[in-house]
Order: sequence, then C-alpha cells, then structure tokens
Amino acid sequence: MNLFTTTFLAAADPSQAEAGGPAASFGVSVSGIIAQVILFLIVYLILKKFAFGPIQGMLEQRSQTIADAQANAEKIRAELASTEKRIDQMLVDANTESQKMINEAKESADKVGEQRKQQAIVEAKSIVDKAAVAAEADRNEAMAKLKAEFGRLVVATTSKVTGKELTGADQERISKETASELTQ
Repeated sequence: MNLFTTTFLAAADPSQAEAGGPAASFGVSVSGIIAQVILFLIVYLILKKFAFGPIQGMLEQRSQTIADAQANAEKIRAELASTEKRIDQMLVDANTESQKMINEAKESADKVGEQRKQQAIVEAKSIVDKAAVAAEADRNEAMAKLKAEFGRLVVATTSKVTGKELTGADQERISKETASELTQ
C-alpha cells in the first residue's frame, strides 16, 4: 500500500484512525508526514527563489556567453579564411605584377641595347664615311700636289732636253697635257 491509499483508508475508517491505523503500525505519523511535506515545500520555494533562480540565471548567462564565444570564433574563422584568400590573391597579383615588370624591364633593356647598337652602327658608318671623305680629300690633295710636282718635273726635263727656256704659256700647256694624261 502506498501513502495515499493509507491516508484514504484511515480517513474512511475512524476506528483505525484513532488507533493509528496501518501507518501507526509502521511508526509513521500522518501529521508528521504532512508537516515534513509543508517544510519541504517551504525549503523548496526558498531555495527556488534564492538559490535555484540565480544559479539557473548564471547557467543561462554562461550558456549564452559560450554560444556568443562560439559564434564569435566562427566569425573570426570565416574572417581569417577570407583574409587568407585575400592575402593569397594579393601575393598572386604581386607575383604577376613583378613578373610583368621584370618582362617589361627586359624588353626595355633589349630595346635600349638594340637602339644603342643601331646608334653605334650609325656612328661607326658616319666615322667610316668621314674617314673615306677625308681619305679622298687627302688623296685628291696628294694627287694635285703630285700632278703639280710631276708637271714641274716634266717642264724642267723638257726644258733641259730641248735646251731652251720655255715660256710661261709653254709651261702651262705642258703641265695641263701631263695632268690630263695622269688622270686618264
């Protein structure tokens, strides 16, 4: 039998209630049980108000703090992944840009080298042309001196061979004839 059944039977049979009924045979007092239940309820309500409530609030606050920290950690992980992707992309872009700059510098150096080479060729050709012009001028000058000297020698030899003194016109004519024969 349980407690409620015993209480119900004790209330139904007044003779057993006075004698204490089956509960009295076990050493249990109904008024003691009721007093204990009332005290238990009072202690429970006091604990609920002053202990369970703050503890429950603290547990909920802690649970919320943990949830916030996990959400914040997930947000940080996402930002970190995003930042890593941006950094990787920046590195790829920087490498691409630096390779482009290196290629442009090589092309520029090749162009400058080719321009300087062409410039050197032009300058060398100019120097050769100037040297050719100067050599031609020197040759012409030497040829003119040679012709004049040769003409003088022919005139001097002709005057010695003929034994007569040549006039200025004769000397001029002989010099021209000798010069024309040397040119041919």
